[in-house]
Order: sequence, then C-alpha cells, then structure tokens
Amino acid sequence: MSSPTSPPPSPLRVGLVGYGLAGSVFHAPLIAASPDLVLDTVSTGNPERAAQARAEHPGVRVAGSAEELLARADELDLIVVASPNKTHVPVATAALQAGLPVVVDKPLAGTAAEARALAALADERGLLLSVFQNRRWDNDFRTLRSLLAEGALGEVQRFESRFERWRPQLKGGWRESGAPEEIGGLLYDLGSHVVDQALVLFGPAVRVYAESDVRRPGAEADDDTFLAITHADGVHSHLWVSATTAQLGPRFRVLGQRAGYVKYGLDPQEAALREGLRPEPGAAWGVEPAELWGRLGAGESPLTGGGTPVETLPGAYPAYYAAVAAALRGAGENPVTAYEAAAALDVLEAARKSAREGVAVTL
Repeated sequence: MSSPTSPPPSPLRVGLVGYGLAGSVFHAPLIAASPDLVLDTVSTGNPERAAQARAEHPGVRVAGSAEELLARADELDLIVVASPNKTHVPVATAALQAGLPVVVDKPLAGTAAEARALAALADERGLLLSVFQNRRWDNDFRTLRSLLAEGALGEVQRFESRFERWRPQLKGGWRESGAPEEIGGLLYDLGSHVVDQALVLFGPAVRVYAESDVRRPGAEADDDTFLAITHADGVHSHLWVSATTAQLGPRFRVLGQRAGYVKYGLDPQEAALREGLRPEPGAAWGVEPAELWGRLGAGESPLTGGGTPVETLPGAYPAYYAAVAAALRGAGENPVTAYEAAAALDVLEAARKSAREGVAVTL
C-alpha cells in the first residue's frame, strides 16, 4: 500500500520593512504571488502607505517601525528589507541578530566591507542572507544567458549594457540626495544592476574605469555615469546608467567573434507591476511582442534589417522568491549571495574612486 501523502507545508511568514517604491511595487506583489510565502506584516511609519498596504493586501498586519516588526520575530520566518539604502545594514543586522533569515534590496550596503561583515554574521548564525537582484530574471538577460550557453556569439569580446532614462526633471527624495549616508545616485542604484549582470555573465573584474556626472540643474547625486570593466577572462564590459538620455540606446549590444546580439527596450515586468498587474499561476507573465525581440547576426545593423530575430524568453521575477523559499526549506541554493553583492560593491567603489580621481583602478 502506498503511504498517505503528507500535506503541503504552511507558507513562510514574511515581514516587509518599507512600503515605498521597492516595497509596494516589487517585493509585496512578488511575495504575495508565491504559494510558499505569505505577506504577514509590513512596517511603515507613513499612514498613507499603511492604508495602501492594507488595501492592496487584505489581512496584512502593519507595524509602525522596523523595531516594532522585529519585536514579533518569533511570529515570522523571513524579513525583507525594502527601506531606504542607509537603513539596509542596520535593519539587516538587527534581523539576523533576532534569528531571522533576511532578503535585502540592492545595494546590500554602502561598502563591500559592510556587505562582507553582514555575510559573516549570517554565516555565524546559520541564516540565509540574500540580495534582491531581480534584473537577473529580466527577459533580455535570460535570453542573453541562453545564447551565451549555446555559444551562439562565439568568444565574447565586448559587452555593452545600458540602463538609460529620460528624466530631465528631478523627482526629489533620498535617491537623488548627495549626502553620502543616503547612498543615493545612479551608480549605486541602476549601477548595482548592470554591474551585477556583467559579473554574472563574465566573472570577476580586475580593472575599473568610470566617468560620473551630475548634469541636471539642482541635482546633487550622479545622474549620468559610464563604467568600463575589464574582466579576468579578458572580456570588456561597457556600462551606462543615466537619467539624462534623450535618445535611448540598445539595452544590450554583445559582440563576439562569430556574431553579435542587439536588444532594445526594457523588460516589461516593472511596468506591469507599476500598473497593478500581478503574476498569476498559469498566466503569461514577462512576455514581450515579437517586434521587440533582439537580433543575432554579423555584418549589418539590426536597425537596417541585419540579423535574425531571437525570441525573448519571458521575464521571471517570481523565480527569485521561489528560490528563496526553496533555500529556506533546504531544497535549493541562495539565489543571490551577500558575497556576490560584495563583489559588485568592490566594482562600484572602484568606479567612484576612478571617476573622482580620473584614473583606472585595479582590483
């Protein structure tokens, strides 16, 4: 006789620190969409955001501060830190000391040393510490990884990645602050994504050169930055992050000995989440129309018909939290480790030094 089937485990209870852009648009919807997780408590001191959280996630509890949330540590299984950058290290430290696994939005910390100290604390406590690098699950990045695995480009010589926007007017807030403690500016914001992607694709960096500018009137933090990374395997990554780009370039242009891959346009998942759309089991998610597919070829521009269209794989942000849940249950690996985040912060710190001193920095 077959043994009776055991019931599925109860969803892991998640406490979310912060309900601004990151918390409300990215983390809360993806946590709620995971069958292995339940959004138990949100901490925010903003009454409007508290009301928003209750409206968007009926039944969620609201705490007025991270400290109040962490006082309920024995009622939770995971803490997600989506509060402003300057709070990442202290809140993550407190959560780990309270015995809770932690997910932290990027950047994990302001310095690589702080990131490695957090990683060491998590190791000492035997707790998961993961970093939300959702752009590893962008549709274009997943497609590029597949092409590289197939050897479709041959040996890669140069990787160009652009995360550009046209935002000539300042929005205000800590992300545009020049105060060092805020860890604002695009280098640590969008730069965290493009650097992480480059390191995932092509391995450790050995040399970094950067140019970083503050271009918009009244701006305090960098809003137009270029990085050049030399990887240990000889690949050169050229990365742009900007809020001042009037004509957007390709998201990726990857040049190999056999062929190149060019892809325009951003992954659609952020826009869908901002519009209130949510991943649903069995429903299409992260899919883009054929006219936005990238092209693979050699000898001619994709803008004049060169190359062959390559179907873009669907974006898969829900896969991040599925992997976190699996890791917490002992059924998988941490999808993004703190040590990987520290390696990216090594590059970001080198880029800041390079831009400030006008020199290339060897790692």
